[in-house]
Amino acid sequence: MNLEEKFNILVNKMNFGHYDEVIFETNYLIKKFPKQEALYNLLALTYQAKGEYDKSIDLLNNALKRSKNNTNFLNNIGLGYYRKKDYIKAEGYFNKVLELNPRFINTINNLAGLYNEINNTNESERLYLKALNINDKVLETNYNYASFLQTIGRYTEAEKYYRKTLDINKDFTKADKSLAMLKKYKKGDKYIFSLEEKIKNKNLHRSNIKDLSFALGKIYEDIGEYKKSFEYIKIANDIKKQLTKFDINNEIKFFVKIKNFHEKVKIKNLQITENKKKIIFILGMPRTGTSLVEQIISSHDKVYGSGELPLFDQYFRRYLENFDEQQNIEEDLTKFKENYLTIIEKMTSSDVVTDKAPLNFRWIGLIKLIFPNAIIIHCKRDPLENSWSIYKNDFEGGMLFSNDAQDIASYYNIYLNLMSYWKSAFNKEIYDLNYEGLINNPESKIREIITFCGLAWQESCLEYYKNKKSIKTVSFNQARKPIYKDSLKGTAKFKNYIQDLENALSSSKVR
Repeated sequence: MNLEEKFNILVNKMNFGHYDEVIFETNYLIKKFPKQEALYNLLALTYQAKGEYDKSIDLLNNALKRSKNNTNFLNNIGLGYYRKKDYIKAEGYFNKVLELNPRFINTINNLAGLYNEINNTNESERLYLKALNINDKVLETNYNYASFLQTIGRYTEAEKYYRKTLDINKDFTKADKSLAMLKKYKKGDKYIFSLEEKIKNKNLHRSNIKDLSFALGKIYEDIGEYKKSFEYIKIANDIKKQLTKFDINNEIKFFVKIKNFHEKVKIKNLQITENKKKIIFILGMPRTGTSLVEQIISSHDKVYGSGELPLFDQYFRRYLENFDEQQNIEEDLTKFKENYLTIIEKMTSSDVVTDKAPLNFRWIGLIKLIFPNAIIIHCKRDPLENSWSIYKNDFEGGMLFSNDAQDIASYYNIYLNLMSYWKSAFNKEIYDLNYEGLINNPESKIREIITFCGLAWQESCLEYYKNKKSIKTVSFNQARKPIYKDSLKGTAKFKNYIQDLENALSSSKVR
């Protein structure tokens, strides 16, 4: 087998998540072929896929010593910083690549994605269109531009580019899943038949079957065939559980670490300075209305909606896992605060900003320490309705507890336990917002929310569905519509199929 064949096999292994194998075999090949630049890029991207961003960056910096202006190395260093959410360094590397080669499509795509992530939608779209103008047959550009158009509510155009993606590669099933989520389907739609035919292909990888199953699960719910819908949703979740090998016990231990860390920090009497910006954290379990609440609050002309900022999770998960008692916590937290505010300032000059990453509920203690004047809105929902909504949706880049009834119930339990702990420490500083209460009494609850945020009342908050801000979550469609009550009893249609979930919640004593 020649080097090119070995390389292609390793690329496939990386794409299917066999990271340790790829790292071992690529390191071996680098010793044999130290001048093969593609091997360094493959190894770096595999480290990034594992979340080992610093290893990736160090590897490529060493490779750059032999090839100073290598655009692939520079691009992938930028990608490492981008995935670390160090947007400033990432932007610098991407711009350096484009100075060397203004038509380097990978970097144009990466920089467009970065600008989309920090809500610079004008610059993001300019770059996607530039990449399409250079070559409109690149799969990643078409798919990424379609996803961008979806986040800003231009659904007809998004559909066009998802379909262009599938014209380039009919087996790129992420585009199928996105198309399924884009609109409500009716019985007899030709697309349903095409998906049913596609999923029969025996050569599809499990990850492709997972995408198609989530797509069909959603579409069959649309057309009222709930048994079929549930069967596909279960297939998708079972596959994802197998692929991720998620172990809930790791989360249980991690939540204990969070509490232990907070106990250590609170007795240190740390002095973190106040900041000018007021940050409104909208948090809770996923699928509890956080996107809707951000749409409401950011409809106020004094508020900028920044969406789901992954910064707390990205930084503090690693920080706690590698925590050393000798570290200067005050210095570390101050540095994080400065980085967080620098990113916010790249997005907006507004003094009031929302951050609606739901799983920030894990970091309430740190939030109140770093941003003492932060507003905390805790979104809650009926446990069964919430858990079913989590189970039937596919979340990108996390939420790995969402693919198994027992995992969801166990995670719900540790979430409740941690929230009880935070409430004992910050009771009056946390506003509990019940999703059902918001849906049933929207005007009174919206007025309560705006008052709790310390904002003057504006009628625009009642017309939140006119808000044009980008929405990058699975709630992108619902949050652009007036409040409707259909979502309150979403489990009723599936009551004959979700006993495992009900039993898991009951045995975990979730109420």
